[in-house]
Amino acid sequence: MKVDKGLYYSKDHEWVRIDGNQAFVGITDFAQESMGDIVFVELPEIDDSFEAEDSFAVVESVKAAADIYLPIAGTVVDVNQRLEDQPELLNTEAFEQHIAVLEDFDAESLQELMDADAYEAYCNSLE
Repeated sequence: MKVDKGLYYSKDHEWVRIDGNQAFVGITDFAQESMGDIVFVELPEIDDSFEAEDSFAVVESVKAAADIYLPIAGTVVDVNQRLEDQPELLNTEAFEQHIAVLEDFDAESLQELMDADAYEAYCNSLE
């Protein structure tokens, strides 16, 4: 299992990377491994606003469909269109392929998420 440093992690296995006033959100390596081969991603709509822990996307694999929960509140300003034609990128590049980009996010809520070391320990406790 791969865990990237410098990201924020949720117990639902999403990651958040902050770049200036934008928050990039995706699923972790642990999540994609658990799901198996990903075959479809339903992306959120641009300009949709979400609260923390809202379902904002759906990822379907050969095993099942899973809601993806937003770790922080914010407004979607961009989505990763590549995932519409190549959903399997989440399997091969979980940390390079974001699902959505948020602005107007709640920076204080980042403190409620885990850093890489805490997330790795959390995942190890699940195995």
